[in-house]
Amino acid sequence: MYDVVVIGSGPGGYVSAIKSAQLGKSVAIVEKGDLGGTCTNRGCIPTKALLAATHLFEEVKTKGARLGVKVEGLSYDIDKIFRHMITNINMSKKGIDYLLKKNKITLYKGKAVITSRNTVEVPESKEKIEAKNIVIATGSYPSLFPPFSEIDGIWTSDDVFAMKELPKSLLIVGGGVIGCEMATFFGRMGVEVHIFEIMEHILPTEDADTAEIIRKSLKKMGVKIYESSKVKDVKREESGFLVISETPSGDIEVKVDKVLVSVGRRANIGDDVKALGIEVEKGIVTDKHMRTNIPNIFAIGDVRGAIMLAHTAMYEGIVAAENIAGIDTEMDYRAVPSVVFTSPEIGSVGVREKDIEKGKVKVGKFPLMANGKARVLLEREGFAKVIVDKDTEEVIGFTVVGPNATEMVMEGVVAIQNRLKLEQLIRSIHPHPTLSEMVLGALEMAEGSAIHM
Repeated sequence: MYDVVVIGSGPGGYVSAIKSAQLGKSVAIVEKGDLGGTCTNRGCIPTKALLAATHLFEEVKTKGARLGVKVEGLSYDIDKIFRHMITNINMSKKGIDYLLKKNKITLYKGKAVITSRNTVEVPESKEKIEAKNIVIATGSYPSLFPPFSEIDGIWTSDDVFAMKELPKSLLIVGGGVIGCEMATFFGRMGVEVHIFEIMEHILPTEDADTAEIIRKSLKKMGVKIYESSKVKDVKREESGFLVISETPSGDIEVKVDKVLVSVGRRANIGDDVKALGIEVEKGIVTDKHMRTNIPNIFAIGDVRGAIMLAHTAMYEGIVAAENIAGIDTEMDYRAVPSVVFTSPEIGSVGVREKDIEKGKVKVGKFPLMANGKARVLLEREGFAKVIVDKDTEEVIGFTVVGPNATEMVMEGVVAIQNRLKLEQLIRSIHPHPTLSEMVLGALEMAEGSAIHM
């Protein structure tokens, strides 16, 4: 009997398995597909590999001449771009396989079926695995619903990575994180892209000023954006699709080669979980220890139907492993960062300005264009924003929009996680010339002592 059996080898699953092994537990992991789950094979890694290639292409195209870099006949090879993607996927899978072996974790290949509180079966191999504890990390799958689910050839984000050639035109249903990242990739490649977002603005979980910068950037690439708009019907045609949509200015029809539905994901919960009596709402319900209503069964990551981010799943996996090992640990979601790999990038953590009472906070915002390093990089669009609690002087919200924002957000994560005060960050010397000085500028703005504005 194993101490722990983990179902699923995505970011949450493999991290939880490794942490359990490090804590002295005997561990097995069951995976029905490729190691690494959605993140490695159809999500984080392939998306960022494609965006890295197209970012370089866009940088040379838009900045090369201004920086004195002469490039004749600039073009791209889509096959090599996809080979770069596949190489990175394979490297990540090999890395996970190595780590599992290094930590003496037994890997079972096949679909896991939980048959009792202490038993997991793998029907393909007819293996029966006994475990003192079970960690469910089965992830999620892209949402697809009528009329899209009833029409052949509609893409989800999973299908993008299997395409053989770029479409000439693409309509994206949903302007959230995945939709905007996909629009960035295809827009850079010269594909005619349309985004339809039902909410007031794209990236609806972010503040309007953040979304506005991304909207302008996408429009510069030629992306057509329809906000407060709903797709009413889709018809399959010989050469593609006819999409009928309701917009604030009336119904419109758009003909495109491909339609990509990007409206979120759903928790991947098997009938075995429900039959066992595990509590399920939008996803599997857990406490802050990641424990379900069955004490020896835990759930982590997307299958919980809550914050569907790889880094959240990883940390939840560590929390579950520590509690299994007898270390009383609770999950703290106050400082979970959100990163968006658009152009420019977005990094945000903590509260957003749209969600707070204005009189209870101080907000400092510093524009990218006033930063020396940004000017060197020929970057103008973006800002740093900090939100400070008036009573405690603690930083409770942090957003960066600009180059490397997905890296710079860590200053905000550390500040919010450790309840750092405004003055503590202002008294921390930021190096010059760097983009991080934009954060210092925002902190000073919140204090009312801006030097460079």
